[in-house]
Parts: sequence; structure tokens; C-alpha cells
Amino acid sequence: MKPLSFTLIELPYAAEALEPVISRETIAYHHGKHLQTYVDNLNKLIAGTEYESMPLEEIVAKAQGAVFNNAGQILNHNLYFTQFKAAKELTNERTNELTIMHAIEREFGSFEAFKAEFEQKGVTLFGSGWVWLAADKEGRLQITQEPNAGNPITKGLRPLMTMDVWEHAYYIDYRNRRAAHLQALWQIINWEEIEERYVICKGER
Repeated sequence: MKPLSFTLIELPYAAEALEPVISRETIAYHHGKHLQTYVDNLNKLIAGTEYESMPLEEIVAKAQGAVFNNAGQILNHNLYFTQFKAAKELTNERTNELTIMHAIEREFGSFEAFKAEFEQKGVTLFGSGWVWLAADKEGRLQITQEPNAGNPITKGLRPLMTMDVWEHAYYIDYRNRRAAHLQALWQIINWEEIEERYVICKGER
């Protein structure tokens, strides 16, 4: 099988589009430097190995050590960056009609209860990592804390939405105020994208 070469994901919006929630400067460092480094590292690490022809998700599911860390960070960041949209471009009229919203209300009691638990798990995750909304094969939802490069795929779950709690994701804009960073991100979540991921994971599309 032909070896794969991973590339930096192209953002579906301009670098300044998420301001003031995420600044252009943060995007420049977070996407343009941190994520690019993970891509470069992974391409070097997998050359000539069993992983060089595997899709990214398969590498994350099977690898360990440095290969897992860099592949996991690429997958995590790809899902992270593509779940956002400029707040002024979001249309929330249909939000409550989305399947994912009904699932959230069914699992957590209300959207506000879900947000509170999600933020709490983001704030209390020690050190660096990610907090995820994930679904099992039946479409049941849960919130997971994943340290470092962790992804719910390793637990047999499908990742739907995430918030990055590595300091490089928020320190330029929020300094040490992780909670403020998490609270602000809700303004730019593109729920239609999360809906698409949820529908796919349930096998409905």
C-alpha cells in the first residue's frame, strides 16, 4: 500500500474569524506552529513502519508512545478546529431541532446541565489534555477527560466535540483563566458540524 503523508489541515475560516473568542495570534501559533509540528513529527516517525499506510484514526487506535502522541494530537486538533464557526455566521434558529440536542437533553437532563458538567470536567482535568463529548455505538453520549493526546477512540467511542485544555490553546488570550476560555468557546461551536458527526456515528448517513 502506498505510504501516506499527513498535511496540516486547512482551516474552514479566516484566521481572525473567531475573534474575540480565539484571537488571530492564537490561531497562528496553535494551528500554524503547534499542529504543524505534530504533522511534521508524525511523518518522520511513521516512515518505513507499519503505520505509514494507515489512516490517522487507525494509527491513534493502535499506536503507542511518540507515534500515538503525535497522531493523537493531529486527530484531536483536526476535530477541534473544524468544529468552530464565526459567531456572526452561526444561525441558531434550528439548534433545538437537531438530533444531537435531543440526545444531550436525554442524557444530561438539559443543555445547561451538559454545559456545566463539560466545563467542570475541563477545569478539573489536571495538567494538559482534552475534554470530549463522545458517543457509543448506540448513540448514547458521555463526557470524557483525556490527558495529553488522548482521544475517546481508544475507548471504543466516537468523538463529537472537544475543548483543548493545553495551555497553548488559551494562554495568549486568557492567560491562566482556563474556565473563562471554556465558557467562551460555546459562542463559536458549530452545532450543525457536531450534528453531522453524531448522525454519521449512528450510521444514519
